[in-house]
This record gives sequence, structure tokens and C-alpha cells, in this order.
Amino acid sequence: MMLALLQTATDSVQSVGEARWHLFGDYFFADPWFFALAPLGWLALLFGRVRGAREAGRVGVLPQTNLPRTLVQRFAFAPIALECAAFALVAIALARPVRANELHTNTSEGVDIVLAIDRSGSMQFKDLDPIKSRLEVVKEVVGDFAVRRMGDRVGAADSCALLVFARYPQLLCPFTLDAGALTGFLSGVEMVKYDAEDGTAIGRGLAKAVASLAASDARSKVVVLLTDGENNVDDITPQAAADLAAEKNVRVYTVLAGKYAYIQTMFGRVEPSKTELDTRELEDIAKRTKGRFFRAKDRKALEDVYAEIERLERTPRTEERRVETFDLYPRALIAAFACYAIAWLFHATWARRIL
Repeated sequence: MMLALLQTATDSVQSVGEARWHLFGDYFFADPWFFALAPLGWLALLFGRVRGAREAGRVGVLPQTNLPRTLVQRFAFAPIALECAAFALVAIALARPVRANELHTNTSEGVDIVLAIDRSGSMQFKDLDPIKSRLEVVKEVVGDFAVRRMGDRVGAADSCALLVFARYPQLLCPFTLDAGALTGFLSGVEMVKYDAEDGTAIGRGLAKAVASLAASDARSKVVVLLTDGENNVDDITPQAAADLAAEKNVRVYTVLAGKYAYIQTMFGRVEPSKTELDTRELEDIAKRTKGRFFRAKDRKALEDVYAEIERLERTPRTEERRVETFDLYPRALIAAFACYAIAWLFHATWARRIL
């Protein structure tokens, strides 16, 4: 057993303990609360010696003279000191000293991003893709963007939130680093079903996105707002929401997705027209918040837009994490065993007393 302990002491064994209490350099304690056992051991040792009633062993008839102290008497404290050291070393072993010299550095982008998506009724038109609606294409492109920003493939680990809006905004997914959770919410996004919900409240949507960033301490706060039309709900104007974003240091990238402006004919049919959508509001939002305005008329252009936004938003953030620890407690146990064995040997030989 002793040989096994010696082998373990010389070869550090990988530990499941966490580096909780820093000692110095690469050395930590995993369970530092066990240090409380050392004083308890010392008190037990003191109690045992007092209870031994050494005074009862004295011979009272001998003359009380001040004889010179012998060498044995001068070192009589040694066994007790060794026993105290043994208790201390056992406490250190139980506190689990570890070496954590495997340092991993992770670099992420340090950006909190709100992905705001229009889900008004006009998102049903199929001009970004021949067989898919605007909303279906947007969900796929935005989902890919979120996975890249939140995953490791591009060295990013940014928090993203998902907000949808028509007449009313709704925060579907709060800030998360779980790309699967966000894409799960995104896959369930549908266009509005009732006329009372329909509309394009860009101002409301942006104001809600800015409010969701209020508790963020990220170095860069971003809203990527995608819509296919013009604002038509004016209780919060896009300009007012943009000023609020600028005040809170939130940068807004606006994206107008759609190839045509659709109009209703005299026969009640909705058809694409040659009329260009008014982009001034979205351009103004981007300008006020130091962001950029983008126009996407097909799927490829939309993918390029989000790739460009991804390129623009690079705020390096470095985090250090120790992920591997190695147990060192066998060395403390061996030292404790050695101290106690030597103390026992001293008590059995030259330090032996009449109790």
C-alpha cells in the first residue's frame, strides 16, 4: 500500500475536483472547508494529554531541585509537534490540493444581438424565393446567422435574442447562448392570423428590442431589424425609437427584404407593382444609431446582408478557463503518515513517559 501511495504521489492523477481556492501559481484547493478539521484535531490532542494527569505520576518525596535539562527534555516537544503536523497534513489532504496547469483561452465576440423579424401578413409573398414565402426564407437565413454567431465555427460565442413584430412586438426568446433553443423558437414563428394583429410597427418593435438590451453589459449591443414594408403604426415612431437606441448605445442594422411592393387591384387581387418601397425610415434609423441599411431582393442578397453584418460586428472578448486538474493529496497523506509514525516511534523510545 505504501508503494502504491508513493507511486501516486510522484505521478499526478487527473482529478474531478474543481480549482476553487487559489493558493499560488497553478495550485488550488478543491475542498478548502476541510481546513476546519486541523484545529479540532489539535484540541483533541491537547484534551488527551491534559486528561492523562501527568501531575499524578510525580514522586513527591524527591527533593525539588533545579537540575539542568537533559537533551531528551529539551526535545520533549518534538513528538507533540509531529502529531500536530500530522493532523494539519491530513486536513490539507482532505482539502484536496490540485494542480490546474491546463489553461484554455476562448475568444468570443462580446456582442449581444437582438434579431427582430417582421411577421406581418405581407411576409407571405414569394419574391425572395420562387417556392418559399418571405418569412420562410428569412427564418432560414436568420437561423444560419444565429448558429454562426452562437457557435464555435467562427470563434464566436455571442448571446442572441429573438423578437418578432407586426402590430405588436413579442420577445420570443430572451438572450441565450443555446443556438438550438433560439432556432427552435425561430422555427415556430408564423405570420399573423387576424387582422387586428396585422400591421408593421417598426417603432414599437425597435423600442422593445432596445428595452430587452437594458440589462446587457456586453461591449457591443446590436439590433438587426428586418422588415418588408413601411411603418404604419405611429404611437411610437421609428425616429423616436431610433433616438432611444442611440441614447442607449445600441447600434441598429436595418434590412428591407422583398423585391416588389404589392398593391391590391380593382378586382381585389394582390399583385406586385413597379413601385419602389420607401426606404427613408430604415435608412434614418441606421444613420441615427451608427448602423447600416441593407436592401435584399432575393435569397442570395439576404444571405450576403447577414454575412456582411457578421463581418462588421467583431468585438474580441477573451476568456480564460482552467479545465483540467490533477490531484496532489497523496503527497500530503504520505507526509502525515511519516510524521505520525515518527512521533509514535519517539513516544515508544526516548520520549516515553510515565502517565
